[in-house]
Amino acid sequence: MPGAANMTDTNTTDTATPLSFTTEDARWVAVCTKDSAAEGNFWFAVTTTGVYCRPTCRSRQPLRQNVRFFDSPATAEAAGFRPCKRCQPHQPEPYIEGEHVQAIEQACALIRNSESAPTLATLAATVGMSPYHFQRIFKARLGVTPKQYAMTLRRQRAAEMLPEADSVTAAIFDAGYNNGGHFYSESNDTIGMTPTTYRRGAAGETIRLGVAECYLGWVLVAATPRGLCAIDLGDDPHALEAGLRSRFSKAEIARDASLAAWMQQVVRFLDAPESGLRLPLDIQGTAFQQRVWAALREIPAGSTLSYTEVAERIGAPSAVRAVAAACAANKLAVAIPCHRVVRQNGELSGYRWGIERKRRLLARERQK
Repeated sequence: MPGAANMTDTNTTDTATPLSFTTEDARWVAVCTKDSAAEGNFWFAVTTTGVYCRPTCRSRQPLRQNVRFFDSPATAEAAGFRPCKRCQPHQPEPYIEGEHVQAIEQACALIRNSESAPTLATLAATVGMSPYHFQRIFKARLGVTPKQYAMTLRRQRAAEMLPEADSVTAAIFDAGYNNGGHFYSESNDTIGMTPTTYRRGAAGETIRLGVAECYLGWVLVAATPRGLCAIDLGDDPHALEAGLRSRFSKAEIARDASLAAWMQQVVRFLDAPESGLRLPLDIQGTAFQQRVWAALREIPAGSTLSYTEVAERIGAPSAVRAVAAACAANKLAVAIPCHRVVRQNGELSGYRWGIERKRRLLARERQK
């Protein structure tokens, strides 16, 4: 293992890193101060331990004469160093410690409580980080950027206000939009329908429903003109219908015999999930939730993934809790198969329609 402490190992030119981190002296200062702005610009290794780290690693500070600098994890490993287990410098996403979690929570609270979305620079300064590093850990934790998070909150506020608002315009402006154009252009992709149709009952929209017995008890199927908006499982058909009416209190909800064909498809799908469900879905959720739900629909019947594996599949490996929350928010049982997501050790975790139903669903799928 090379031992020269004052040589910078590199396979790239200095133009690949900002000027402030091109010299060894500047890099050493960044390591000593754990400067978050240095994240992703260089890595350092300690010759006495054989380990390389991120510049912000919280491990004990090494002696200067034992430190070497690298421009990538690959060059560090090529020189014989192994990645630090604490800061995981070989991972593409930043590691997130307790203080980072607190910073993200503080930033989220600031976004929620602000009339207009704070800028990235403002958020980063509030939590004492560089904009670059703050955005990286924010996205790693939540799966979206601060701007996307703020936009999603604003859309959710508007969606929640629409059913009760005197007008669509009032709901849009109360939610924080400066004009209606942005909301109208975004709403169909975000909440699954236009603002007018989303105001359940305001435009006379009807939700058709039907209930039927199945091996899991009772299944309720509800549909808007766009497709299935709910598939619920339960022990009491009357309780299932009451829950739907409470959820869409402004809609004109009615049982409809014409929904019988869809009901039969859903019941057959419960019995034989490997056959698939070929019905349109009226999926309403945030951009992140829809990313998660799309990943769930790619899990084959009889297979499972952990929450961590789902987070990795959508490119947000640190957003495990957000993935679990998206699973819990799913209102289309089996059609969006959140029952196929389990804990890292394979054990079953919470399920909107009951753990026992989740167990029976998985057992039936594995028998096919």
